[in-house]
Amino acid sequence: QVQLVESGGGLVQTGDSLRLSCAVSGRIIGYWVSYVVAWFRQAPGMEREFVAGITGTGSSTAYADSVKGRFTISGDNAKNMVYLQMSNLNAEDTAVYYCALDRATISGVRRSPPDYDTWGQGTQVTVSS
Repeated sequence: QVQLVESGGGLVQTGDSLRLSCAVSGRIIGYWVSYVVAWFRQAPGMEREFVAGITGTGSSTAYADSVKGRFTISGDNAKNMVYLQMSNLNAEDTAVYYCALDRATISGVRRSPPDYDTWGQGTQVTVSS
């Protein structure tokens, strides 16, 4: 069984940087031809939204327009880790951040939450102005 565990959230100020980590446990390589790990976020009263995603090979990434140029997603297959480096944070980035796994994709990074079959518990990011 695959599990995802996020860490690295916290309280920061506007303009600060933060790195989130997602530890992936369980066997995901070898069972599926392709997979994607993505970050989503959900602010209070809002729908969960796509932030960034990376294919299992690391050959393709995708970002939401709102974070493009400020956030960078990366993976370390040897450590089974996926990271989200966030810079120039602002109040609109305040949310619970989740990492998620899509094992059914045949078209790269998908952006819809229902496409993802496994989710972490989330980590809170609060940006204070």
